[in-house]
Amino acid sequence: MSNLIAKSAVSQLVIVDMQIKLSSVMPADIMQKTAKNCGILVQAANMLAIPAIVVEQYPQGLGETVAEITQYLVNTKVIAKTAFSACGEPQFMQKLHRDRSQIIIAGMEAHICILQTALSLMDQGKQVFVVEDAIISRNENNKTNAINRLRNAGCIMTNTESVLFEWLADAKHESAKAISKLIK
Repeated sequence: MSNLIAKSAVSQLVIVDMQIKLSSVMPADIMQKTAKNCGILVQAANMLAIPAIVVEQYPQGLGETVAEITQYLVNTKVIAKTAFSACGEPQFMQKLHRDRSQIIIAGMEAHICILQTALSLMDQGKQVFVVEDAIISRNENNKTNAINRLRNAGCIMTNTESVLFEWLADAKHESAKAISKLIK
């Protein structure tokens, strides 16, 4: 998997633990941007028929996924989990498309569930892209540490706009105008 560009035909989007109660303990301005970017990724995935999985860490305690994301979920079942790596949840593993070699990950917290999920997926041979402007931790140092660990492990660190335009690949794509509007 030497190709370092996210391709819509082989991508799957995973949104991790973007939950109401957990979001309330995050830095508010960064949380707002993170939730917005996660919502943009979900909308673009819908437009491009890219499968998405949304997971929630212990929703009885941390609440449901934030409205900035749930309002765009189409035919996407939210999967509850207690394992920090989403890969520890059998339902997640069932929803993971075997024919999709690239996994695009966004959500929280970067140094716990994002990190463990990304590393677990890489262990399974997936090419993992972590969307840096769509992940968050309560403590910025923890996020920085997670990014460094992920990069050193071979994970591709990217950003929302790069993913969108890599998925499109060409300005002539039928969804190019609609997706461009998402970032304006």
